[in-house]
Amino acid sequence: MSLSITILNPFYILNISKGIKMANEHEPDPISALLSEFGTRLNEVEEKQRLVKDRILLIGENLVSTKEEFEKQTIEFKKQISEISSELKTIRQLNKRIIEEMENHAQKSELQTLARQMKMFEPIEYARIKDIRNIIKEELLKINKDINNKK
Repeated sequence: MSLSITILNPFYILNISKGIKMANEHEPDPISALLSEFGTRLNEVEEKQRLVKDRILLIGENLVSTKEEFEKQTIEFKKQISEISSELKTIRQLNKRIIEEMENHAQKSELQTLARQMKMFEPIEYARIKDIRNIIKEELLKINKDINNKK
């Protein structure tokens, strides 16, 4: 009678074939050695699989925490953009008001022109006809006195 065992493993394929011998039981059993080696390798593969699983879980956790952090940053950036946008809108409105007010104010050159025109007229120095006649009379009197004094 013959026993055939085929073990499929991702790393190797083991095919064990042996005829059953009943007479000699004291010989070291190669099947037991192969099975124990197979068990050891299987344990190593399982350990590697656990390590890979732990790494994948850790990477997944890091990915989730990174995603949450990015979401928080995105929300904060959106708030900052909103604040900056509202400040910019306020600044634009203020600029419009300033421009409108500047249109209502006189420019320096216009003020200088008005000052020159005021100096040309100087209404305070204009004399009335009555005042001019009084001045002429006073001057004529002075001249007459001077002439009389010289004689």
